[in-house]
Amino acid sequence: MNLESPNEPSREELIALIRAQAAEIGVLKARIGELERRLGLNSSNSGKPPSSDGLKKPARVRSLREKSERKPGGQKGHPGETLRQTAEPDAVEHHFPVACGECGAALTPEMARGHAARQVFDLPEPQPLIVTEHRAHTCGCAACGATTRADFPEGVNAPVQYGPRIAAFAVYLLHYQLLPEARLVALMADLFGVKLSAATLATMSGACARRLNGLVETIRDHIAGRPIKHMDETGFRIGAKTQWLHVACTSLLTFYRVCAKRGSLLGNVVGIVVHDHWKPYYTMEGVQHALCNAHHLRELKALIEIEKEEWARKMQCLLRRACHAANLAREREVVLKPRLIASFERRYAAIVAQGLAFHEAQPPLTPKADGKRRGRTPRRTGHNLLLRFVTRRQDTLRFLHDPTVPFSNNEAERDGRMMKLRQKISGGFRSLDGATDFAVVRSFIATAKKQRWKILDALTDDPKILAKALRIS
Repeated sequence: MNLESPNEPSREELIALIRAQAAEIGVLKARIGELERRLGLNSSNSGKPPSSDGLKKPARVRSLREKSERKPGGQKGHPGETLRQTAEPDAVEHHFPVACGECGAALTPEMARGHAARQVFDLPEPQPLIVTEHRAHTCGCAACGATTRADFPEGVNAPVQYGPRIAAFAVYLLHYQLLPEARLVALMADLFGVKLSAATLATMSGACARRLNGLVETIRDHIAGRPIKHMDETGFRIGAKTQWLHVACTSLLTFYRVCAKRGSLLGNVVGIVVHDHWKPYYTMEGVQHALCNAHHLRELKALIEIEKEEWARKMQCLLRRACHAANLAREREVVLKPRLIASFERRYAAIVAQGLAFHEAQPPLTPKADGKRRGRTPRRTGHNLLLRFVTRRQDTLRFLHDPTVPFSNNEAERDGRMMKLRQKISGGFRSLDGATDFAVVRSFIATAKKQRWKILDALTDDPKILAKALRIS
């Protein structure tokens, strides 16, 4: 006799329902995990910029250096940069007592027997612009009676114009200090009584970029030919479209260039390229690679804080200690001992093996809800990082074998960080020409800062002379 009600689901239907619900629960759990991971990411454990942290900023990222026995602050023998008195002050003010501090008798300047000096450094009152009138005289020849007029100096092209130093000052504030055009116009009017316009600033910027373009190309060639260079890229809004600003640099040189495509990489590059393991860099021919371990430390920190993976903590500790050892060897101008390098590499391999064993024991990730399988089998974030540590082991640990290779790609990240700030302050560029001018001028000023040149003098000097003065190593 069949006891099942005709309106109740059969056993097979219940099993199918349970299986469908279990699959849906698995998908939802995976989705929840993904969302929780996104919420847990910030600038200290991912590639997100600090500006994205909002008001809940994480604690300051720990230094890559291991703790040493040195006391905090300036070390013994460090020259320091404190304010010091000058032997030749611009002005001297004398102060004399008017009465004796003991008996009250009157005192005069003629009774002075010595003095104590204190100096105050301050800005002078803003002065109006210096106006130089150039007069090209016409002379009559006594021999033939013809008249000849003298040529005006190079660069003096109009009846009234601004000089090179004020143009250099405006371009520096616009492209290096990143003042928006409206605020720069207000600053020039408030401090110097100079009434500029956005069009005038664009003209100054374009003229400066054209004058410096040849020197910046020389900088680009020097960087491409250096044994070690850093590379990075960031999105750039131009004409309401996303384009890309690429940076290539060394400790003494910086080169920016605007590209429509992210994968448009610098050509004719040799030596070692330090980067953040973006795959297109591996399409470059004739170069070796060194990966940014600061990126690895941030990724490992996320795995420690969010996924609680033990192998990640061990790898983070290993990379920090390896960085500390490499820094000490570099400071002492020695190479790491082969035995120490081998010890780091054995420990590295053991941690990677432990991490892979952990992930291989995990249940596979639930496929997408639509049931369609596209591409490779999905892997967890930690699993992907471990596979990178396996396939790019030599590039990850290159800093141990070559003392000239840095631990991180911070050189390029520092040069690229201000580009995001520029867009945050002023938004994108309206035209490609404006963005290109910015890249050229910024390349020059960033390089001039590394060369320790006086910026305003450098912006007005002959680019051919500056090209010969470039220090590349």
